[in-house]
Amino acid sequence: MATFLYKLGRLSFRRRRWVAAIWIMLLLAAGAAASTGGGEVEEEFTLPGTESQQAFDLMEESFPGSNADAISSRIVFRAPEGEQITAPEHEATVADVLGRLDGAEKVVAVTSPFDSGSVSEDGTTAYGTIDYDASWADITEEMRDDLFAAVDAGRDAGLTVEASGEVAVGEPNFGHGEIIGIGVAAVVLVITFGSLIAAGLPLITALIGVGIGMSGITALAVTLGLTETTGILAMMIGLAVGIDYALFIASRYRSELVEGHSREEAAGRAVGTAGSAVVFAGLTVIIALAGLAVVNISMLTKMGLAAAATVLIAVLVALTLVPAALGFVGKRIFGKKARAENPETGVPTSLQKNGRPNMGSRWAKGVLRRPLLVLVASVAGLGLMAIPVGSMELGLPDDSTQPTDTTQRQAYDMLSEGFGPGFNGPLMLVIDGREADDPQGAADTLAERLNSVDGVVAAFPAQFDEAGRVATMIAIPSSGPASAETADLVADLRKDVAPELLADTGAQMLVSGQTAAQADFSKVLSDALVPYLALVVGLAFVLLLLVFRSLLVPLKAALGFLLSVLAALGAVVAVFQWGWLADLFGVAETGPIMSMMPIFMVGVIFGLAMDYEVFLVTRMREAYVHGEDPQQAIVSGFNLNARVVTAAAIIMISVFAGFISASESMVKMIGFGLAMAILLDAFVVRMTLVPAVMGLIGDRAWWLPKWLDRVLPNVDVEGSALERHLAGTAAADDRPASGDKDDKDREPVPVP
Repeated sequence: MATFLYKLGRLSFRRRRWVAAIWIMLLLAAGAAASTGGGEVEEEFTLPGTESQQAFDLMEESFPGSNADAISSRIVFRAPEGEQITAPEHEATVADVLGRLDGAEKVVAVTSPFDSGSVSEDGTTAYGTIDYDASWADITEEMRDDLFAAVDAGRDAGLTVEASGEVAVGEPNFGHGEIIGIGVAAVVLVITFGSLIAAGLPLITALIGVGIGMSGITALAVTLGLTETTGILAMMIGLAVGIDYALFIASRYRSELVEGHSREEAAGRAVGTAGSAVVFAGLTVIIALAGLAVVNISMLTKMGLAAAATVLIAVLVALTLVPAALGFVGKRIFGKKARAENPETGVPTSLQKNGRPNMGSRWAKGVLRRPLLVLVASVAGLGLMAIPVGSMELGLPDDSTQPTDTTQRQAYDMLSEGFGPGFNGPLMLVIDGREADDPQGAADTLAERLNSVDGVVAAFPAQFDEAGRVATMIAIPSSGPASAETADLVADLRKDVAPELLADTGAQMLVSGQTAAQADFSKVLSDALVPYLALVVGLAFVLLLLVFRSLLVPLKAALGFLLSVLAALGAVVAVFQWGWLADLFGVAETGPIMSMMPIFMVGVIFGLAMDYEVFLVTRMREAYVHGEDPQQAIVSGFNLNARVVTAAAIIMISVFAGFISASESMVKMIGFGLAMAILLDAFVVRMTLVPAVMGLIGDRAWWLPKWLDRVLPNVDVEGSALERHLAGTAAADDRPASGDKDDKDREPVPVP
């Protein structure tokens, strides 16, 4: 493969104008498709195979006139202290507020609290309901303006008035993480290369790749149901890996120029060697992201596949557009001062300052002096950080986790105080009486039994469909929607009440609603975690086995990943659930960790963590194959790649950390978790644990059974076949390209 990529790199260099034109045309075409393919995205959240989804499907079938995706809002009213909301003047205010929304945009029904009995027992709090003929995607600014204008009218009249529901939430703010990440990346690249032109190359090529990916997602959003959150994840990962992959190839290009090769030859060798690592690193990320499909939750599947597509584009950009861009940049990949050191060729004689070992070499030698101590200290530190995972509570974000100054959080608190904590998380019970002799009698029996169930404070009368065979019933728990008591209540209803009802009446009871769906969602993710880990880690292990031709190196890589991801999850729990340093990271309210966070972090971080494993260890493998002893090979790998891996990790951390500024709690949590995981994996695992373990096991690191060595195909990541190919063609291939004025005075250097 290295030989093929070498030829591809040289071809892209020689035909750089054509290559650049093709990528620019792709960008323009994707942008045009995005501009014409817009529209409202129908958000779909399904949980195949769960009781909640079964209940939802039955309701959709039995109540065809209802809009299952229709949204509603609640306006909560509270009288001044010492007064009753039922006072005539307050009743008039409530009627005026709700009357302002009667006939407003997409409003189909307005229910007064005094008609529906939605007044608290103490008479201080009441709520009205506004039903819309619209889904989440149909919400307009005018709908929000109408709602808050009515709310303000009630406040002006002296009542405490707050609103909840989708219309009250407002447009999510995803922050400006990409801008922050690009800014930090620019600074890091300038420091790394010492040249503004060289620093701009990875940024520009990465932005072209991300632009194509994001435009493609926008163009297909309506057709495939891709939400804005899907695009945010794709941008996060696409931008991070796009910059990193371009950085690795550009850095190898600099090294090849210093070795004395012409620009075209240096570009070919860079793509043939570093490009091989990019291909396998990218494949690992793609496998991890696409593997989210095994969870069988459409939202996760779409997020994973969209992000995987952007990574694929980033790999293709790195292999073709980056060498083409190197052709335009030439020797300006070095700064003016570096070029001035050797004006005859415009290339410095060494990348090391004053001939001294660089920081990477010194770091590796320091670790190798005390490898066992470093190993124990690193594992102990990561283990301590992972301790909070033991108390992790999973759930889905709701209004209880919103900042206390938001209207939806205040409405949530008012309803909890006035009607009980369970009022914000009612259980939807669906009674399937199609096989029962007396469906109405079954509903009455269920209502009677619910009154004796611990944890249920109220059950509303059943509402039947037109055929009188299927009904829905609302049960109010005594505990809040995110509490463990409510989850236990759902389990008890399904385990005890439903079988008894079926045996006695022939009617089947299904438990659904937000709380039940949340419990089902968490269970689906928990059940899928082990198969997903087995699939992703297994495929990646095989891939790394091909790359490194070793059993212990892939095993060490996987174990190191587990340490870093557990430690990162521990940090997420400490900040977002326990509240440690919450103010520093802008976490307004603590609560359960998002249910999909563990499996999501496993998928994303495994792929990204393997990037640094591949880039670092392939250079060690390359040095070892070329005759260096195991200890020196480790030092050589760090000498050549540690600075670049450090720069790449800082860039990736900055891109992810930039999204911590988002107001959307899910995006904030994802940004923090990914940034922390990359920080730990790059600097503690890959830069510290890896050299310590490799130093301890020595030659055994590269052991592979002979029978397995014969069976496995040789992908030649270290470039041995490429070296043999070049040995016979060095004089021809190392000549300056036609018209390469920068190289006109350079003599080709034979490959040793």
